[in-house]
Amino acid sequence: MKRLDRYLLSQLMALFGFFALVLVSVYWINRAVLLFDKLISDGQTAWVVLEFTALTLPNAIRLVLPVAAFAATLYALNRLAGESELVVMQSAGASPWRLARPVAVFGLIVAALMLVLVHVLVPAAKARLAERQAQVSQDISAKFLTEGTFESPAEGLTLYIRKISDLGELLDLFLYDARTPGLQTIYTAEKALIVPSAAGPKLVMFDGVAQTLRQSDESLAQTRFSDFTYDLGMVIGPDKAAQPALEALPSWQLVAPDPALLAATGARPEDVARELHDRLAQPLMAPVAALLAAAAMFLGGFSRFGLWRQMAGAVVGLIALQTLVNLATSATRTAPGLWGLYYLPPLIGLVASTILLGWAARPHRRSPSVHPAPGEAAP
Repeated sequence: MKRLDRYLLSQLMALFGFFALVLVSVYWINRAVLLFDKLISDGQTAWVVLEFTALTLPNAIRLVLPVAAFAATLYALNRLAGESELVVMQSAGASPWRLARPVAVFGLIVAALMLVLVHVLVPAAKARLAERQAQVSQDISAKFLTEGTFESPAEGLTLYIRKISDLGELLDLFLYDARTPGLQTIYTAEKALIVPSAAGPKLVMFDGVAQTLRQSDESLAQTRFSDFTYDLGMVIGPDKAAQPALEALPSWQLVAPDPALLAATGARPEDVARELHDRLAQPLMAPVAALLAAAAMFLGGFSRFGLWRQMAGAVVGLIALQTLVNLATSATRTAPGLWGLYYLPPLIGLVASTILLGWAARPHRRSPSVHPAPGEAAP
């Protein structure tokens, strides 16, 4: 790379790091606050909250990288124009096509980072997050068990525990079950344990009594037991991690999905193709966003008031591209076979950037390198 390319690329990368850090921090903190309220209210520890927010970080980075590349390009070129460096480069014979080359290299570097994120890190983080969510959902003691209080985790079910030991043992348990019409059962046990299973958690009670009242004949049956297993799956539900989501699978498994993978995920072949092409199209927005910002900035000449009109036009263009991305996503959700729509917004953005660069490179636009201020005579 020539010195001019290295200089522009260094400016872009430095500003990209700053904007990426700021945008990721804002998005991540917003997400962390929501998780904090939800998990703390469920009785989880601060360590669990930190783990969950850390697992959302790769997806947050994926979302903000194209915007950070766009903002870095706008800011860098606006600063170069304000300090007359851009005018000097153009006066030395550097055309908009020539100046767009380091911008394109910068966009490809950001796209490479996004490739690693969307194909490796984001699926791995989502898979781990789904696994931890399934584990937390079965953590009964953290979800609804509280010492010394009566809890109703489901309609017709009341639970009381005198104490939860450091080993997780439920001491002096009382369980009232009136879910079956015409039957009321009270379970009391000296000790109980919660055992996870694929069908849902089980409550294993030791040294207790089960008293069942049948309302039809008002008969009472009493049974003593040394150990008894009560199914809590109706409260917590089955293990949701048993059916993996497509978003949590690595991309290499989506290239040629076998029948076992389709059966495990419950997805159709067109759903798998849609997910794969979505991942392939996402990194393309990074170089397109950077080139769109550069092309819009090259349309303006030197002005001591800045290139605010060009910046505003570039922002409007990016919003329009993101709107097209959202429309393509909505369309492919209802019709997965239209996965080709994922490539339409980057293609439109690339064509628009090419047109703008061609317009900026026209001779009649490049001749006046310096524009006089209002009220001043041209030199």
